[in-house]
Amino acid sequence: MGRLPSILLAISLFASAWAVSAQVIDSFVVRDIRLEGLQRIAAGTVFNYLPVAVGDTIDASRSAEAIRTLFKTGFFKDVRLEREGDTLVVFLTERPSVSSIDFSGNKDVETEDLLDSLKDVGFAVGRVFNRSTFERVEQELRNLYFSQGKYGVKIESTITPLERNRVGVNFDISEGQVAKIKQINIVGNQVFEEDDLLDEFKLSTTRFLSFFTKSDQYSKQKLAADLESLRSYYLDRGYINFNVESTQVSITPDKKDVFVTVNVTEGQQFTINDIKLAGDLLVDEKELFGLVSVRRGEVFSRKQVTETAGQLTERFGSEGYAFANVNAVPDIDEEKQQVALTFFIDPGKRVYVRRVNFQGNTKTRDEVLRREMRQMEGGWISTSAIERSRERLERLGYFDEINVETPAVPGTADQVDVEFNVVEKPSGNLMAGAGYSQSQGFVFQTSISQDNFLGSGNRVSATFNNSDVNRAFALHYLNPYYTLDGVSRGFDAYYRETDASDANVADYSLDEMGLGVKFGIPINEFDTINVGLLGEMTTFNTSTAPSVEVAAFERTNGDTFGTLVLNGSWARDSRNRRTFPDSGSLTRTSAELAVPGGNLTYYKLNLLHQQFFSVWRGLTLRLEGDLGVGGGYGDTEDLPLVDN
Repeated sequence: MGRLPSILLAISLFASAWAVSAQVIDSFVVRDIRLEGLQRIAAGTVFNYLPVAVGDTIDASRSAEAIRTLFKTGFFKDVRLEREGDTLVVFLTERPSVSSIDFSGNKDVETEDLLDSLKDVGFAVGRVFNRSTFERVEQELRNLYFSQGKYGVKIESTITPLERNRVGVNFDISEGQVAKIKQINIVGNQVFEEDDLLDEFKLSTTRFLSFFTKSDQYSKQKLAADLESLRSYYLDRGYINFNVESTQVSITPDKKDVFVTVNVTEGQQFTINDIKLAGDLLVDEKELFGLVSVRRGEVFSRKQVTETAGQLTERFGSEGYAFANVNAVPDIDEEKQQVALTFFIDPGKRVYVRRVNFQGNTKTRDEVLRREMRQMEGGWISTSAIERSRERLERLGYFDEINVETPAVPGTADQVDVEFNVVEKPSGNLMAGAGYSQSQGFVFQTSISQDNFLGSGNRVSATFNNSDVNRAFALHYLNPYYTLDGVSRGFDAYYRETDASDANVADYSLDEMGLGVKFGIPINEFDTINVGLLGEMTTFNTSTAPSVEVAAFERTNGDTFGTLVLNGSWARDSRNRRTFPDSGSLTRTSAELAVPGGNLTYYKLNLLHQQFFSVWRGLTLRLEGDLGVGGGYGDTEDLPLVDN
């Protein structure tokens, strides 16, 4: 009895096959082809797949081939061929199409990510629905959750038939908890302590900050990255033959805890006994050896070898060989545990730049970007010049994102275009604030600034501050390219009222106004000299019983005096951005000299240094030192009262 269903199935299949072949009993020449049963799929699509055309002779074997071909498309669940005179009639029953895909219960994985995952296996709205391959679709969703450590995920699918031969698909997801790492073991290490090796891992057991870093949440991708870090740790310390033999990941029955075991073979430590350069060097060999960071007698380090190859590639790139190829080939002596390194250099063809183009700068004028370019059109390409150009664009502060591409010019073997694709950000700021201070009373301040005024690259700002003690208004304008050589010119104007008696810190008031002009002269890529002239007029008012210092200052200088100030500075600025830099430094020495011609003569000297370090994921460390000194000269014994 158990074999009866199988026998019946075989008979059924045989009968079906006989019926298919029996549909066309005699061969004939096809004069016309008619399609029956199409609802959604275009007739042209069917004719494109159908291996029979008008004028062909069809017989039983060709009809069977046609049926198989149409079935393979996956569009149809039934295909029949019949003959009506000299017309071949193709009867088709389409599979339903996916009308909608819905998810419920997904909280940790976005719906868009789930849909993208399904697209990878060909399941999307508008595609053909095939129930026989639907298990693969569900497994793809499980794999997505598995990759994020959610091994307890449960997925239930509901398929709802709809009109016009369509279906709606709903996935009800119970995500479960992320499996936490209970233990990580490294087996086979003898040279290094396990704790030191595990420090190279981003995965860890549950710690104090694990809820924030999620380092205790297991995923295959994280483990693969950690194994590569472990491999780099050994290779950077001379263990060329280090190998991860296997990894075992076990999960508890409740799918909540993960145990990871990594089996390694360390091998022996190797040192470098020789270093050679080979190939078409083009550049002086002594200069190239100066770029080699590995040394004879030192322990082999893959990191240093990679850095050396990168430095050599960059050096050739600065000479126009943008596609230079540098390969480090080790000659390993297993017996002596030594490595001889040969850096093979293939500079390739020298490449020239046809055009430098900009895209995405809808507001900023092309000339503003072009004047920052250090890569010239018509010259050979220089990777260092392109990188410096990108850095200068970044320093402008106008863009959120800057990408550089060097597509080859079609039809040429030695020309490229340099494409700068930028994403602009707002370059203007409007700020307003209000508050209360016990010493200054109610405080109101507002400012408006535009670092890229009308897309010209010029900077304009206006500020206003008001309180019981201070009232100030200031205007600022700077043209960073007053000349084509990059000489900048700026103007400053201000008016300020200060009543120190209202703050109970002194017994005088000041009315100050000033107007200044300054020029910035670039010396090289990083150094700038600034010179300027500032004229100030100050009205000085005292109370009926001023302090000794205030009274002495008024007797010496009067209640109204003017000052003519020459200022100059030298600055070296290698910061990657003017605002919120995370690398580079700023060093500036400045001097102010109030010259004869005004009522006061004095000097100020200042030294400033700032150093920026990128510490960790957007965290920047700034070290700063500031030193200043000043005094009077001539008839002025000391600095002005407000500056002292």
